[in-house]
Amino acid sequence: MKKLVIVESPAKAKTIAKYLGKEFKVEASMGHVRDLPKSDLGVDIENGFAPKYINIRGKADVINRLKKSAESAEKVYLATDPDREGEAISWHLATILGLDVNDNVRITFNEITKKAVQESLKNARPIDQNLVNAQQARRVLDRLVGYKLSPFLWEKVKGGLSAGRVQSVATRLVVEREEEIENFKPEEYWTLEAVFKKDAQEFKAKFYGDKKGKIELKNQGQVQRIEEKIKNKEFKVVKIKVSEKKKNPPPPFITSTLQQEASRKLRFTPAKTMAVAQMLYEGVEIKGEGSVGLITYMRTDSTRISEEAQQAARNLILQKFGREYLPEKPRVYKTKKDAQDAHEAIRPTYLEMDPESIKDSLTLDQYKLYKLIYDRFLASQMESSIYEVLSAELEVEGYIFKLTGSKLKFAGFMEVYVEGKDTEDEEEENQLPEIREGEVLKPIKLDSKQHFTQPPSRYTEATLIKALEEKGIGRPSTYAPTIQTILERGYVVKEDRFLKPTELGKLVTNILKEYFKDIIDIEFTAELEENLDKIEEGKLEWTEVVRKYYQPLEKELEIARNTMLKVKVEDEETDIVCENCGRKMVIKKGRYGKFLACPGYPECKNTKPYYDYLDVSCPKCSKRIIEKKSKKGKRYYTCEGYPDCDLILWEKPAKNCPECGGLMFEKGRKGNKKLVCSNENCAYEEKIGEKGE
Repeated sequence: MKKLVIVESPAKAKTIAKYLGKEFKVEASMGHVRDLPKSDLGVDIENGFAPKYINIRGKADVINRLKKSAESAEKVYLATDPDREGEAISWHLATILGLDVNDNVRITFNEITKKAVQESLKNARPIDQNLVNAQQARRVLDRLVGYKLSPFLWEKVKGGLSAGRVQSVATRLVVEREEEIENFKPEEYWTLEAVFKKDAQEFKAKFYGDKKGKIELKNQGQVQRIEEKIKNKEFKVVKIKVSEKKKNPPPPFITSTLQQEASRKLRFTPAKTMAVAQMLYEGVEIKGEGSVGLITYMRTDSTRISEEAQQAARNLILQKFGREYLPEKPRVYKTKKDAQDAHEAIRPTYLEMDPESIKDSLTLDQYKLYKLIYDRFLASQMESSIYEVLSAELEVEGYIFKLTGSKLKFAGFMEVYVEGKDTEDEEEENQLPEIREGEVLKPIKLDSKQHFTQPPSRYTEATLIKALEEKGIGRPSTYAPTIQTILERGYVVKEDRFLKPTELGKLVTNILKEYFKDIIDIEFTAELEENLDKIEEGKLEWTEVVRKYYQPLEKELEIARNTMLKVKVEDEETDIVCENCGRKMVIKKGRYGKFLACPGYPECKNTKPYYDYLDVSCPKCSKRIIEKKSKKGKRYYTCEGYPDCDLILWEKPAKNCPECGGLMFEKGRKGNKKLVCSNENCAYEEKIGEKGE
């Protein structure tokens, strides 16, 4: 008789099977096998919130296959993922297969390597009921909130809406950021720079103030008075300070930072990042090696690294870069207090499998993400980079100007990895010529500019995940599906990379804020996450946590049903006229996205596809350019007269050229961006204004 090991996916089964030998059989459950029913609430509120689980529809063949294998097995091991969700899947499997949950049936590993898998068999344990209960509490609460609030929204607002414990708070953050932007009142301010040239090198000193301290430049008159005083005057270098600045490497990835960095650097959505990471964790076919799990478990909030992995990294750094790149002691990173420290950070399982050596075995997306994880982990164990920083103060007519320059002396970890940024205001290396204290410099020009303070930026997927994590909303496994949900529900849309709330998102958020204060309260939701952690640690009873959360919801729901009037949501009207009846068509949302419909339905049933129109004309036929999506979800731009007009573009045009009417595209990076006409016979271009002007 063989021993049976059950995992979630065929890919994971294939990777594990090669480490276990002939006495083992590995089967896949294909994810969850039992869940709450979709057709009703499935929670007995009167009897301690007891969940009424049923076998998932369509899983009969899988369950029968697993039962048959379990009956003929000498021993059954449940090797689902090492977290709450994985523990719950094992518990449901044990129930279906008639296993004793107190027997040593559960095995876990944070990486799918021969050593980790074989060690897990030596350390088999009973099902951890505390972990299961934490998952049950989350599942039951999500069901209660979803199945109680969503019908209320259908009744009072419109069908197809939903509310959720985490999604509603995430939507609230996006809505409130938009309100901040709308209510922002810009304030004028000015900058004044003196531009110098020495040894054929230009450099700038910024106005600071006077000997008493900093002076804010608030208007043009103030700046002009200063310019009049210092015009054609010499600047004296009164103070110079040369120092060294160390920059430490970032820690290895946890789920949230991986999603943020993949968004910044690779333009991956959080959902795509997790899907690709899952493949890398469960196993990829590597030429000559078979199926290999390339990274550790990707749902983690711990930056801890095993001593073995640390030593492997140090050996590789020494061999590849030399002793100067190796810190005296291994780097240990602080993990936040509520992190589940049983897991490691996300790192490569085999450092000898560097991204370039296995590139041919990976898809492009797998390669990009694996390289990101590999490089970040290696960099996290390397020496700091060192900058030589020169700061100087220049005095003229009692005013102080300051200049700062830096020069990279030693790359350290930056030889391998440079962290991405959320904005384009990146620190740039600014080299200065040699200057001495007491030296007199004369500027070649004075440069004054008017600016206005800017509102906060809209969230990107990366910055929203960062905000959710900082506020304690959700956990590593929930960030990606939460953002996907609020986009699919039409509460939020993506404009370029930024998240913008829709009118529907604002309406639902305001209703929830008025009638369901606790559900959408950030601190209340964060406290619940802490309580789920306490259930996992065995410090709280799961049903009590559910009761504490559900009771105020029930009261608020009763009040809202009796006091709130039905809200009519008007469809957004367009300028497009229905060719059948002459009415202006409206935007509707169906299961496949937006479409245009005649408001005269059911008398007039005319519908047509909906497109986003750019404020740009086709240079071939003068019709409008529209944005479309390919089957793979990639945006492209085409003339509304297609196929009669054959214009198709993969890059978004910014505007029409004022000289020739051609299309202008954004080119360049950071402070050097410009719009360039694409017409070969036209040389027109214009610089894009600096941020803040």
